[in-house]
Amino acid sequence: MIGKAYDRFTVDVEKGRLRAFAKAIGETNPIYLDEEAARKAGYQSIPAPPTFPFVAAMEANQPFLILADMGIDKTRSVHGEQHFTYHKPIVAGDVLVGQQRIVEMYDKKGGALTFIVTETRLENQLSEHVCDMRTVIVVRNS
Repeated sequence: MIGKAYDRFTVDVEKGRLRAFAKAIGETNPIYLDEEAARKAGYQSIPAPPTFPFVAAMEANQPFLILADMGIDKTRSVHGEQHFTYHKPIVAGDVLVGQQRIVEMYDKKGGALTFIVTETRLENQLSEHVCDMRTVIVVRNS
């Protein structure tokens, strides 16, 4: 499975959705809620809060694709870690295109737990590289 790449996915980044996400995580910085504040801060539009790209991947069902592909019951898995590397801001109006691939798998606790590590590259509608995500899924085997 290591090296397997999944089909590309696309997610529209909408202002209302970014505002709702910001409120849901308790973000109070006006740049995440108000277009004028975002523009004054140098953004083209409302920026995505830092953890938003994972929402995009979840909406595209990315973590569950792997589990289904491997025949793993999703109730035996948890989201273990998440890392983001940003190359350019993600803002309202962007259309994100991503592709996930499995980069590592390893066991711990004598095989009781399997760790699946994925990387997802995100580009915007201009094919600009905006973010890399590294996700760790932990699967309980016993």
